[in-house]
Amino acid sequence: MPTRVDQEYQNLKKRAHFFMVERLDEEGIEVGKADRETLQGFVQANIRSFIDQNRVPLSTQDLGLLTREIHDEVAGFGPLEPLLSDESVNDILVNGPEDVFIEVAGVLQKARTRFIDDDHVVRIIRRILAPLGRRLDESSPMVDARLPDGSRVNAIIPPVALDGPSLSIRKFTQKHLTAPDLVNSGAMTAECLKLLTSLVHSRRNILISGGTGSGKTTILNMLSQYIPREERVVTIEDSAELQLNHPHIVRLETRPANTEGTGKITARDLVINALRMRPDRIILGEVRSGEIIELLQAMNTGHEGSMSTIHSNTAKDALVRIETLLAVNGYDAGERAIGRLIGSSLDVIVQLTRLPNGRRLVREVVAMKATADDPYKMESLYRADSDLSEDQAIALGELVRL
Repeated sequence: MPTRVDQEYQNLKKRAHFFMVERLDEEGIEVGKADRETLQGFVQANIRSFIDQNRVPLSTQDLGLLTREIHDEVAGFGPLEPLLSDESVNDILVNGPEDVFIEVAGVLQKARTRFIDDDHVVRIIRRILAPLGRRLDESSPMVDARLPDGSRVNAIIPPVALDGPSLSIRKFTQKHLTAPDLVNSGAMTAECLKLLTSLVHSRRNILISGGTGSGKTTILNMLSQYIPREERVVTIEDSAELQLNHPHIVRLETRPANTEGTGKITARDLVINALRMRPDRIILGEVRSGEIIELLQAMNTGHEGSMSTIHSNTAKDALVRIETLLAVNGYDAGERAIGRLIGSSLDVIVQLTRLPNGRRLVREVVAMKATADDPYKMESLYRADSDLSEDQAIALGELVRL
C-alpha cells in the first residue's frame, strides 16, 4: 500500500500535469512539433510557477524529479520512460497503477515505478498505441502491437481485466547476443555451438523449442547468422525482431485487422506467399497456428534448412503441440500420416530452458530419426546435464519433474 506521503505526491503530480496541459493549450504548443530543449525549458518554467502559486514546499531535488516526470508525461510515456530507456530492463509488466514489475538478467523484480490511478495507466497505453493506429476501449479491450523500435506491446483493460488495466512490454534490443556471448555466459558449450552451426550449414530443418523467455528468438537469430551468404532467405514474423546480417534477405511481417475488422494478414498467408518468392530457406519467427501446415510442407518439398520456434517444455511436447495445431487448423489426415509428415519434415529440435535464477541455456539437441514404426524416434546429439553445476542440475531436475 502507498504511504500518505506517496499519495500526496501522486495527487500533486496529477494537478501539475493538468496545469501543464492547460498551459500548452494556451500557448498553442504542439508537443510533437516542439524541439526537446524548448519543451523542456517550458515545462521547467511552468512547473516552478505552479509550485510557487500553490506554495508547495518542495526541495530542489523533489522539484527536479517532478519536472522530469511531468516532462515525461507530456512528451513521453510517463512513468515508463525511465524503464524504456534502461538497457538492462528486458520486460516491463504493469499490473495496475501500483504494481510494476521488470525483468533484469532473466529475473523478475518489482520496480519503484507507479502510476497515479487506473486512468493514468490507460492514458499511457493509449499514447503508446496512438501512433500505431490501434484502438483500446470497452468494445475492443485487448490489443497486441509493436512499437517503432520493435518492442512488443500487449494491453488489456476492463471489463476483460478484472483488477484494472494491464500492460506488457517485451523490449526490443538492437544488440542480439552473438555465439561467443552465449558460450561465455554458459548458455551453451563450444561443442554445442559447433554442432548447431554444422546443422545449419548442412541444411537441416531446425525447430527451436522452449518456454516463455527461454531465449528462442536469441538462438534463432544466432543460428541464422551461419546461413551461407549465397542463399536467399525469407523471414516471417509477427514482430520483426530478427537481425540477420545477410546480403539476400526478404523480411515479411504479419498485419492485424484494422478498426473495421478487415485487412488482416496472417503468418500462414505470408508462408504461402513466401513459397512463390523462390526462397532457399524460410525462417518463421514462431509457430502459433495454421502456418505450421505450410511450413512443414515447405520443409518437405525443397526448402531444406528452414527454421522456426515453438512454445513447449520438452522436445516430445513440441511434437504433440504440432499435432494439435495441425488438427485444429483443418489438416485432414490420419494419425499415422500426420506422424510421417512431422517426422520427415523436421530434422532437429533444439530444446531451451530457463533456470529459476534467470539463466537461459540449451538443454538438449535431438535429431529426428523417423522409422516406419516410430515417426517420432529421437536421438540425443547434445545434453546440458553433464555440463551443469550441482545447484543448476538440481534446479533443472526440479523443472523436469514439474
